[in-house]
Amino acid sequence: PSQLLEIIRKEDVVLRAILTTHHHWDHARGNEELAQLFPGLRVFGADERIGALTHRVTHGQELTFGAIRVRCLFTPCHTSGHMCYFMWEDDSPDAPALFSGDTLFVGGCGQFFEGTAEQMHTNLTQILGTLPRDTKVFCGHECTVRNLKFALKVEPENEAVKEKLAWARQRDDEDLPTVPSTLQEEFLYNPFLRLTEEAVQRFTGRTEPLEVLRELRSHRDNFKKPKERPHPQAMLAFDWGLFGPLLEKK
Repeated sequence: PSQLLEIIRKEDVVLRAILTTHHHWDHARGNEELAQLFPGLRVFGADERIGALTHRVTHGQELTFGAIRVRCLFTPCHTSGHMCYFMWEDDSPDAPALFSGDTLFVGGCGQFFEGTAEQMHTNLTQILGTLPRDTKVFCGHECTVRNLKFALKVEPENEAVKEKLAWARQRDDEDLPTVPSTLQEEFLYNPFLRLTEEAVQRFTGRTEPLEVLRELRSHRDNFKKPKERPHPQAMLAFDWGLFGPLLEKK
């Protein structure tokens, strides 16, 4: 959690609580260390496997941190205890925010490690998909380019996918984040939120939304990363023999 500690120091704030979406190490591995550094730290989550958990939350439960209000949204599938957090401030002009962990990504959704297509369908259509359309989506990983490459395979004529992919590639090249998006945008290019679209159904060979989702996730799980072109500077270095000493056999 070194980066978080640096932000805390820089912003001159006190860490009093952690909202953890699920127990996977890449989302919760710093909890124990932070709990030791900040006595009395409250760690919220819905899964007993979450490190240093102090407060187990349930679907629909609301929390308050100063002016910030939080609604806990239970979205089991990626893990059996996955919780998303919807946040807003009353009478604020700012759009609400969704911290979606590994359930909803920019251009994609999480793998069904501990759940079913039925659960993810409920998560996307009844729980997250019904939030205000201006909600900012803060997901747990920067996998936007890869997700949108798959989305383009699903809907090769979708201009929103093409534009978002071009934008995301440029952001990647500049080492800038692609998160957050908005829920409104996701409905334009995220195939997992477009289950009733003709092009998505044609790609999966299914028409019933649940079966479209099931087939779509299967295709995404088997989606191979296209071969990337070698970096031009790297190729030039090879041509000049600069890597020679590194490649010599012992």
